[in-house]
Amino acid sequence: MQAFTSSPSQPVGQRLCAALADWARTDGLVWMYLLKAIVAALLALGIAMKLDLPQPRTAMTTVFIVMQPQSGPVFAKSFYRICGTLVGLVVMLALIGLFTQQPELFIVSTALWVGICTAGAARNRNFRSYGFVLAGYTAALIGIPASQHPDGAFMSAMTRVAEISIGILSSGFVSAVVFPQYTGELLRSSVRKRFSSFVDYVSAALAGRIDRSHIEATNAHFVADVVGFEASRSTAVFESPDARMRSGRLARLNTEFMTVSTRFHALHQLMNRLRAQGSPATVEALEPYFREIAPLLHKEGERVLTAADAVKVSEQISQYRATLSQRVRQTRAALEAQGDADLLDFDTATELLYRFVHEMNEYTATYASLAVDTHAREKWIARYVPKTNVIAAGVSGVRAAIVMSLLGAFWIATAWPSGTNLVLNAAATCALASASPQPTRTASQMAMGTTLASLVGMFLMFGVFPHIDSFVMLCVALAPALAFGVFLTTRSKYVGIGVGYCIFLCFLAGPDNVVQYNPMGYINDALALVISMIVTAAAFAVLLPPSTPWLRKRLLASLRGQAVRACRARLTGMRGLAGLRNRFESGARDLMFQLCAIAGNDEAQRRDTLSWLFSTLEVGNAALDLRHELATLPAHPQYAADTAWRVAIDATLNAVSALFERPGEARYRRALAATDSAIAASEHVLQGLRGSARSDAPPREARHRLQRIQSHLHFIRTALIDPQSRLAACAGSEGAQPAPGPGTHHAS
Repeated sequence: MQAFTSSPSQPVGQRLCAALADWARTDGLVWMYLLKAIVAALLALGIAMKLDLPQPRTAMTTVFIVMQPQSGPVFAKSFYRICGTLVGLVVMLALIGLFTQQPELFIVSTALWVGICTAGAARNRNFRSYGFVLAGYTAALIGIPASQHPDGAFMSAMTRVAEISIGILSSGFVSAVVFPQYTGELLRSSVRKRFSSFVDYVSAALAGRIDRSHIEATNAHFVADVVGFEASRSTAVFESPDARMRSGRLARLNTEFMTVSTRFHALHQLMNRLRAQGSPATVEALEPYFREIAPLLHKEGERVLTAADAVKVSEQISQYRATLSQRVRQTRAALEAQGDADLLDFDTATELLYRFVHEMNEYTATYASLAVDTHAREKWIARYVPKTNVIAAGVSGVRAAIVMSLLGAFWIATAWPSGTNLVLNAAATCALASASPQPTRTASQMAMGTTLASLVGMFLMFGVFPHIDSFVMLCVALAPALAFGVFLTTRSKYVGIGVGYCIFLCFLAGPDNVVQYNPMGYINDALALVISMIVTAAAFAVLLPPSTPWLRKRLLASLRGQAVRACRARLTGMRGLAGLRNRFESGARDLMFQLCAIAGNDEAQRRDTLSWLFSTLEVGNAALDLRHELATLPAHPQYAADTAWRVAIDATLNAVSALFERPGEARYRRALAATDSAIAASEHVLQGLRGSARSDAPPREARHRLQRIQSHLHFIRTALIDPQSRLAACAGSEGAQPAPGPGTHHAS
């Protein structure tokens, strides 16, 4: 694009080629996806017809359910759809066998199963959720029509599975063969862009060229990027051996990015607090180190563009890290001699600096390792762990069960011939809309798309199909109508309309091997589909809607609960600590992503959520670091768990976790007081160790570990009293004022 727009003097042929290349990268991809979706749908329809299956339209409908622009999501959705279909098949055959003669019990049991699957889909916020959706939807799809003819239920179920499988295979084949778009390529681009964005953010923040609104926007973008990256990584493994060979490193890269971004934010926030409270000597001593970091993140002054470029950056950071400790000790000795700096502030900042440099080195080394096919860093056990509130997921399941039960009761009471479609479509709409951050809007848009599909389908069914006599002409008639719906799915504002249009145009007007000319039946089916979506949308708007404050309150409690677990969760060795940190980091960001989706365009809610995220990440990570240091203390009487200073630290962790569990003024005061007491107690132990000449005194490394423990406690305190922190707001204006803390003039 740059060559096309900035060089008008170039020959016409070159400008035309540049314009075509730009179109191919943007709108061309949309039209290519549109072509592939139509080809896959018509291919599935033709195969199903050739095999003389009773409802070829089911195969065509399946294509629009699983089709995606990239191959990875298509393969992932296909895999989980097959799994869900098989599970739903087994469950429904069992329910038909048990309740064939009791339609009321059959509807209730089906509603309960769909509710359980919907809750599972809401709980698993990734492509596994699709397996739950299909387990419920397939049970209804197969079971409800088959319940009318139980003697043929098994054969009906088998043919329906065959039709679904044809749709899945057709989607996968076309996606992989016709101008394939691979998720792995998208991942490589995402890795490069994220590294460059983070380096720019670090450089701007260290240079003081970034304000709080920019920090919030950047971190919100990082949160969305982390969640999206994990979704792409989990689908890329279905594409190629190359993606599978790097899957562990990509998971590690995502985890390390979460850790290093949290660490840098903590360091940046601490420096802001030191500047605000007036610590010029400490800030002045630290500034030279920060100015040295930005050049390390570039290769010979140029931005890192590939994994191979990151090798040089990793070496530069390693060399810097090797000399950092000695230089910091010299600076500290100079500050101690001057006597005009707060050494605890300096120790806390340098401890965060050490950890940031170390974690940035790890992140860069993992990025560099992607340049080769196999690498030792591939052996990575930790994975991104999505987090969803159990109550919210349960509400989604109960809501789906209620909707299906009500519509099932209406069907039984009225004996409406299209009642099967009414109940069946309610199951599908509840499951699909539950995964959306705005389910009422999604269900309403699907109803609009279905209404439009009903009109177009009526024209096709009764105005076009009677006049064609070959499969080729059938494809010619269907292609323009389907293309319109696929195009709508590529526009973010009209995705719901496009999905409803494509799926239910196939359902209503998709030709079967034996086509029935039945206008009244068509109108009844279309009416049943639209009514089921309207009822579903009303249920989402009335029965504990996700947009109401209750869900936000529950998700915020879950977000704060991540800090509670960081303070209290049981540790089982270093692997247990690493796993806890990974669950903490990914869970907090996943909950943040959900909260931002609920907030929509409400900037006040988004800022409040970000404030809680920052407080949770800062204090939670400090608590994990503190617990790590305590867990690795050597066996020595002065470090025993029942000593006064250890008891004081345990009280701090309990008080801080209680504050996050239920924020309030009294709990805030207790947490701040407990932190002050723990700092004073650890300072008393340190002073005793410095003056001790006993032969049984703890080794030097253990005393350094105790200093790090005190630094973590001090950072928790600074996070509590930060005027811009959401925690300080718990105590009102008084709680936001920094108070002098104990142990502010210790020396090593």
